[in-house]
Amino acid sequence: MSAAPSPATLAPTPLIDSDHPAVVAFARRATASGARERAVELYYLVRDEFRYDPYRVDLGVEGLRASRVLECGYGWCVPKAALLAAAARAAGIPARVGYADVRNHLSTERLRSILQTDLYVWHGYTELWLDGGWVKATPAFNLDLCERFGIRPMDWDGRTDSLYHPYDKAGRLHMEYVNQRGSFDDVPVARIAADFAALYPGWAKAPAGDADFAADAARESR
Repeated sequence: MSAAPSPATLAPTPLIDSDHPAVVAFARRATASGARERAVELYYLVRDEFRYDPYRVDLGVEGLRASRVLECGYGWCVPKAALLAAAARAAGIPARVGYADVRNHLSTERLRSILQTDLYVWHGYTELWLDGGWVKATPAFNLDLCERFGIRPMDWDGRTDSLYHPYDKAGRLHMEYVNQRGSFDDVPVARIAADFAALYPGWAKAPAGDADFAADAARESR
């Protein structure tokens, strides 16, 4: 984690498309003078302006591309992490994406029926190079969702890692990190898609339709 950033962590890639006009414009909304302060601004913009929605997952290149989140107004952890990385690169801050397998104890009935497990592979977060070191940031769960679901929002100061809390506000198990998959200069779309197909065969057979993740989360967490 202490290795200095390579040129690739500032360059656009097919999925971390930091040169996309919409991404460039989005990155310019962070106006602080210091890199850490700009990174924190971008974190909160990505976290809260784009709702977390794991019911609408597109595992193709287009679906996982950072700029796609800006187009749709929502995303799940993988594309939202890619968007934060892309915006950071556009703002001149080295960034890459990281992944872990997590055990989510507070899912929804619909997700559990589709996945047939509480293990979520390839959970995405972002790593940014700030003040001489890599710092993890997890912009997945928007503030409104956290309030509905009864979980503490993941705040971030640009100095310490922002990772899922192990317990929710009521003391129930929330998220457990069980395996680290490492850091990448671009989203490893082929590996993610292959593992989802192997581990979650019901995923492609369950289109979201009118399903509302935030509403389900709020109802089932009462």
